[in-house]
Amino acid sequence: AVDAILNLYLNVSDGLVVYENVITAHLMNELPFMMTENIMMDAVKAGGNRQELHEKIRAASQIIKSSGGRNDLLERIAEDPAFGKTLPELQEICRPEKYVGRAPQQTTDFLNEVVAAALAPYESVETAKAEINV
Repeated sequence: AVDAILNLYLNVSDGLVVYENVITAHLMNELPFMMTENIMMDAVKAGGNRQELHEKIRAASQIIKSSGGRNDLLERIAEDPAFGKTLPELQEICRPEKYVGRAPQQTTDFLNEVVAAALAPYESVETAKAEINV
């Protein structure tokens, strides 16, 4: 049974491709929704009314989500003078790399220190190919 599971894993994962542009597109479609609290708090610090700003973001978010179209939340917020932010300023707030902390360096360290050491004994092992018969 374990042999079959491993063969299925090898068959499915062989040739696996990560499409970074697709991942980025999905991230950028959702990230503005996740950053609304930061955007709203910046506007409150500049003198905005938290309840009014929250309602404006909620209403715009609902319209975008229910339409199923492109996420233009940042454009909608930039057009509203109550937020006091330009589109480039909002795009800067929503840069993903600002929110990952040390994750890239920690991942590199983990791969170099832990994973490389764990894989080292198997460097001479040939790559297996799985054949599945249904």
